[in-house]
Amino acid sequence: MMNRPETSEMILVLDFGGQYNQLIARRVRENHVYCEVHPHTLSIDRIRELAPRGIILTGGPNSVYGAEAITAPKELFALGIPILGICYGAQLMAHLCGGRVETAPTSEYGRTEVDITDKASRLFDGIPSKNICWMSHTDYISELPAGFHTTASTPVCPIAAMENPSQGLYAVQFHPEVMHTEHGTEILRNFVYHVCKCTGTWRMDSFVQKTIEELRAKIGTGRALCALSGGVDSSVAAVLLSKAIGSQLTCVFVDHGLLRKNEGDEVEAVFGTSGTYDVNFIRINARDRFYAKLKGVTEPEAKRKIIGEEFIRVFEEAAHEIGAVDFLVQGTIYPDVIESGLGKSAVIKSHHNVGGLPDHVDFKEIVEPLRLLFKDEVRAAGRELGIPDHLVDRQPFPGPGLGIRIIGEVTAEKVQIVQDADAIYREEIVKAGIQKKLGQYFAALTNMRSVGVMGDGRTYDYAVVLRAVETSDFMTAEAAQLPWEILSKVTTRIVNEVHGVNRVLYDCTGKPPATIELE
Repeated sequence: MMNRPETSEMILVLDFGGQYNQLIARRVRENHVYCEVHPHTLSIDRIRELAPRGIILTGGPNSVYGAEAITAPKELFALGIPILGICYGAQLMAHLCGGRVETAPTSEYGRTEVDITDKASRLFDGIPSKNICWMSHTDYISELPAGFHTTASTPVCPIAAMENPSQGLYAVQFHPEVMHTEHGTEILRNFVYHVCKCTGTWRMDSFVQKTIEELRAKIGTGRALCALSGGVDSSVAAVLLSKAIGSQLTCVFVDHGLLRKNEGDEVEAVFGTSGTYDVNFIRINARDRFYAKLKGVTEPEAKRKIIGEEFIRVFEEAAHEIGAVDFLVQGTIYPDVIESGLGKSAVIKSHHNVGGLPDHVDFKEIVEPLRLLFKDEVRAAGRELGIPDHLVDRQPFPGPGLGIRIIGEVTAEKVQIVQDADAIYREEIVKAGIQKKLGQYFAALTNMRSVGVMGDGRTYDYAVVLRAVETSDFMTAEAAQLPWEILSKVTTRIVNEVHGVNRVLYDCTGKPPATIELE
């Protein structure tokens, strides 16, 4: 379920293979303007039908002059719709409009000081003359197309931004959507409001109400089965459905034995018969079934696929037991979609509720009411629905659970280790009062065993890795610089209290190049 909301304002993002395309959409929505991402192959006729107020062309990994170049029709730039090209999108605009793109004498990567040379540009209204932007390119625009002029530059990139305001065409070589670009949000806001003349009609209250109405109309008198994990996404999806169809909804909670410590009981306490919400709740304890399926499996994608398919099979069986069920409800969100491969973007990993689904699913239709939303928007929807903060602000947890926080084969022993270590870590983070400053934090288990000494004896045990990141969108993230006092205390407790661990490591890698989860 991914219906466009009723709004006269929409910014269209055309994906040319960049990993930041969904992040661009999120930044636009932060300005209360609805935004959709579509493949670059979207036809001109379809673009006219969508009637966007503006179009943004994303970055991408190719060269516009290369044999593997992905392109767009020149007609795109004659539609009379304002267009902003970013990185590859900027080069594509220059290339198709008659300019020249070449391999740069010097590549630029990372934080770069950019000089704004045209303060009259509507795109750079209110932006300092010198500001830090995020560059990531090996090609550059070496010659302007006719009618364009340069609006920004760096010492090694003379055309860091260009525009043809009479045609509504703007381009930047840097990435305004990432947090490393100091004034990127303002630049995108200028495009949306000053260039595209949007007024800001995208609001979460209207999204929630419209979604409830759509769900009610779509499901009608049918019955729905909600895949409830107890996480933020599935919880918000469950409450949306409960408000839409009431007793026609059954929430099935599959305890696959890969949850955090005590989490199964906590989920039942919230959604079960003694809980807050009036839903039909079924808990299925399937730990042994999942462990058996995962025995001997070490490859991450294989584990994800196995867990995803087994989820569906369990749901099908539950549906057969409760009678005819027409719809399967899942808490899929936008980052799930992009990381499972949208358009020409690379598939980073399959999500069990997107790319990990088996080919055959025994339901009339899968309903995904949150598929349009980023994580922060899901939380906002949860608050709009009246879900308590302690549920809305719950730490993100992947559908495959600890199956992808255990490197290598999943066993009952390893699950116990990571559950206990993770509980200690989360407890100490909360005690230190820093949990709200972190986007996500958890303990995982490596497949490395090493020699250690405990008491007077030699050990040969596992190494636990701690992860904590700062992020607002989960598309990019930086490793959190946790105080050593906290890391030291957590390390001491894990080594002393968790059987089978003699070493604790801290993951200092951001996203990119890593993902937030280990697998």
